[in-house]
Formats: sequence, structure tokens, C-alpha cells
Amino acid sequence: MISRIIFFVVSIVMCYASFFFYPRWKQPDTQAAISWDVSGYYWYLPSVFIFKDLKHQSFKDSILYKYRPTNTDFQQAIRCENGNYVMKYASGMAIMYFPFFIAAHILAGPLGYPADGFSAPYQFAIQFGGLLISIIGLWYFRKLLLSFYSDEVVAIVLVLLVLGSNYLNSATIDSGMSHCWLFTIYVFILLNTQYYYQSFKSRYALRIGLLIGLAVLTRPSDIVSCLIPILWGMESININSLKSRLVLIVQNYASVLLAVVCASGVIFIQLVYWKYASGHWLFYSYQNQNLYFRSPNFVNYTFSYRSGWLTYSPLLALAFLGIVPFVTGGKNKVAIITFFLINYYIVCCWNIWWYGGRAMIQSYPVLFFPVAELVKLSLNRKMQMSFLVAVAAIFIYYNIWIIYQSHNDGLFVIDSVKKAYFWRVVGRWKVPVNAVLLIDNPEWYEGKRENERIIIQDDFANDTGTIYLPHIAGNGKTLALDFSRQKSDIYKIPFSDNGVKWIRAQAVFHCDIKEWDEWHMAQFILRLVNKGRTIKENIVRVDRVLWNGSTKNISIDMKLPPGDYDAVNILFWNGGSEYPIYIDSLRAWSFNE
Repeated sequence: MISRIIFFVVSIVMCYASFFFYPRWKQPDTQAAISWDVSGYYWYLPSVFIFKDLKHQSFKDSILYKYRPTNTDFQQAIRCENGNYVMKYASGMAIMYFPFFIAAHILAGPLGYPADGFSAPYQFAIQFGGLLISIIGLWYFRKLLLSFYSDEVVAIVLVLLVLGSNYLNSATIDSGMSHCWLFTIYVFILLNTQYYYQSFKSRYALRIGLLIGLAVLTRPSDIVSCLIPILWGMESININSLKSRLVLIVQNYASVLLAVVCASGVIFIQLVYWKYASGHWLFYSYQNQNLYFRSPNFVNYTFSYRSGWLTYSPLLALAFLGIVPFVTGGKNKVAIITFFLINYYIVCCWNIWWYGGRAMIQSYPVLFFPVAELVKLSLNRKMQMSFLVAVAAIFIYYNIWIIYQSHNDGLFVIDSVKKAYFWRVVGRWKVPVNAVLLIDNPEWYEGKRENERIIIQDDFANDTGTIYLPHIAGNGKTLALDFSRQKSDIYKIPFSDNGVKWIRAQAVFHCDIKEWDEWHMAQFILRLVNKGRTIKENIVRVDRVLWNGSTKNISIDMKLPPGDYDAVNILFWNGGSEYPIYIDSLRAWSFNE
């Protein structure tokens, strides 16, 4: 069967991406397998089984400073009113990580690593666990699709899913994240739902309940998964079909009740933890992050240059196109389309919309049913199939390019990209080094400069204070910023509109150690001011183009807006970094195009 061959081929690709292209378990600090959100999911396990300190977290500082999974900020938990810490994330992922954690904990000591929950064996175990679960999920997804589509259609769908969508990155490089694990949970929900409606046996209801409970325990908004078993088998929505479904539920009330009890029992685990840690049965740990049902961010979430779902995984537009043939020829239309639309709506309602397309990955077992229907229809139409193959080839190339450029110091930091930078680099393998500064400042003039006029040229020779050090070459001084001296003085330059269109500021920067955390990178700031009020501000994060021990001349451009202004202000800020940054030879000039 061709779909089986394709499964093994894409599985090999997945293993290569995880173990050879970007083995996250080998990476340090915030690039490690157990970092950022993953460290928050995981934090339950070392708290309970190693440090035995789930409430007070007295061990947290030693781990944060040694492994820096979220730098030195404790983002994994918040302190509640009774003085205890409560984990930000629900415990579902920790439960799924548990077998891999235990294996790593048993092996860490004999392999010569600290048995502290964060050394290399634990990092490997979490990344490997996610990859293994993803491959298992992919195998059973193939099995699910074969119940409805031909082997050829399923083979094509597997290629599109793995090579053409952000599933590949999630299942291999970011495999510690919840999304690929939830993908597999959804596959099993779908499979057991199908089996249940074929036999109405209680064992399938029990599995459905446990799986839905685990999905909710992992990500509470995945309560929407219950729509799948409730609506499965329905092909239309009308009074008669709704009555028939209600009768069916009543007739099988015992197994339905069993599913509800099982799901509730799993979810109750989180309530018990909240009561233990906070003193309350219900506790909202996301603080200022919320769902806003009245103002979903459809456009930003889907099309933004900053992590837009279809911007960076455009192949999923086929799911929307596939709804049309799926309505006429697909099976289980009500369950598939209702879940698709409601889940998409909920995802777009999250106020931190720039968390990106990864939030849709767990729903791909559902979304790819319309894609499969589109492929099925195209196989019988030569011209349409040719078009689909061409589009798929472009999307696969683009997806691989995105993954490559998002790792190993590539061109992309997706959640920071702006329009100017996107179109400057998209599809390319090499661009000018300074092009990366377009991520922060979309204004960059590359043409011939006319009517240049210097407005400041300062080597800091006359500046005083502890932040100014003798220049190594003996001329002027060096401005030195570090953790204790974060900001420079503001260099205020009188400036008025003389018909010029642009300002460029430039300085020489040196770092001994590069700051990798974007939010702590040193900033070069250019402001246009009128009567003390900032009219416009452009910044660049200079660490984007610096490396350990490097010295570079870095510039920042600003296109002058219409209006009144009387000064240009320039300043430097170390962004909260603990690593020093050194600045020499500040210059700025105005010019025309």
C-alpha cells in the first residue's frame, strides 16, 4: 500500500529533523527541549518527584540560574494570595510526560548526569517522547483516513500534512509542546468515536471520556473536542436529525454517562491540585491572558506577518477550500464542520493572538478531512490535480524553508516578523546581514542618498560619568552599558524640516557575549520630537547582528513624516540584559532620496 510506504518515508524525515537537523535536546537555555511553555507543563514532575516541593518552589532559583529555561524569570508558576505557587499550565502534559521522565530519571545517574530533572537525559526524553507520540498518532491517522478514503488519497494527505504544514516542526523540533501530543489524542478520539457508533460498546465510550478529559486537562479550551462524539454520524442539522440524535443518546445513556464520568474524573485531577496549592477549587492561572469571545482576532491570527496561521502554513487554506466538496461528498459533515468552525473561533478569541498557527495543529486530524475530500475530487480531474500538485509543491518548499530559517540562526523569528522584513527575505536563502534589523524597524533606505547633512558626530570625548570608559584606541570614549547601567543619556539634537525625507543614525557596537533573548537585546533608539513630545520612534535590536566578540557598525533609518518637529533624540538601552554592550562613534545625518 502506497500510504504505508509514505508513512515510513515521512517518519524518517521526522526523525532526521528531530535528531539531526535541530536536536533541541542538545540546545542550551531557552532553546532547550524543556524551555518556555514546555518547562511550565513539565515543572510539576521535578517539583513532585525530585524536589518534593510543589507549593513553595524553594528549588526554583537554582534550576533557573543553572538551566535558564525561561532565562532567570520564574514564568512557570504564579504566587497566589496564600503565599503558595500555582502552576500556570494545567497538568495534562505532565501526566503524558511521566513515563519519559521516569525513564530519564532512572538513567541520569548511571549515565553521569545530574538527576535534577533538567540535565541532558531529561531533555532528550521529552523531545523523543513527543516525536514517538507524533509518529504513533500519524500511523493511526492513516488508519482513520483509510476508513473513508482510498489508499492513494491517504498517501497524498500524509505528504501534505507532514511536509507541507507546521505539523512537521511541531512534531519533531518543538515536540515537547502540547500540540503534537494533542494531535494524537484527537486521532484516538476520532477513531474511538467511529468504533463506538459502529457497536455502541461501553469500552469505546470509556476511552472517549478519558481522552476528552486528558485533552481538557492539557488545554482547557479543548473541551470543544466533545463536539466530535456528540455530533458524529450526523449529515445535516434539522429538527428530525436533532431529535434522532437525542433519542440515540437516551437509548445509550449508560455508556454516555460512563464517558462523562471518565472525562470528569480526569479533569478533577486539576481541581484537586488547585485546592491543594491555592485553597480554591477553581483558580485562573493565566492572569492577563483571556478569551475575548466578542472580539475574535480572525484577521490578525490568520494573516498577520507576526505568526499568522495561514501566512506561515498556507497549505491549510486547502481545508477551507475543501469544505465545499466535503459538504456534498464527505461523511460526518456536521461533526467535522461544526468542530472546525467553533474551534477556529475559540483559537482566534485568545487575546495573545500572536501565539500563532501552532494552536491549530491539534485540530488537524479534523481539518484534513476536507483536504482529503479536495484531493479525492482532484484525482478525477487532470487539470485540477495538476494545479493541486503545483500548489502543494510550492507550499512544501515554503514550509521547509520556514523551518530551516527558524532554526540554526536562520532568517526567521516568526513571532517578531513585520511586513517589510517578510517580503525582503521570503523564499531566499541569503540576504544582507543588516536586513534582519527590518524585524524591528520596517524603514530601511537602500538607494542613492542625496543632499546629506551631518546633524551629530560624537565620540563621547566630552561626556562624563561611570558609563563612559577610555576608548581602547585612545580617541574619545566608549559608552558601556551593563545590567547595573541600562540606559545612556538622551542625545538631543536640534532639527527642523528642511525638505529632507530621511534620517540615518549610526554607531559602532561591540559585545563580548551575545544576548539571545529577543526581549533583552540592546536597543538603538531614534526619536523624532516636537516640544518634548515624541512624534515617531524607531528602534533596532543590535544583538540580532552581533556575535560573541564581534564589533559592527550598525545604522537605523527613519522616514520623516509630515508635520512639525524640532529635535532628534538618540539613546541606547541594554534591554535588561546582564551582558555588557559597548558603543562608539555616534553619527547621524539627514538626506533625500
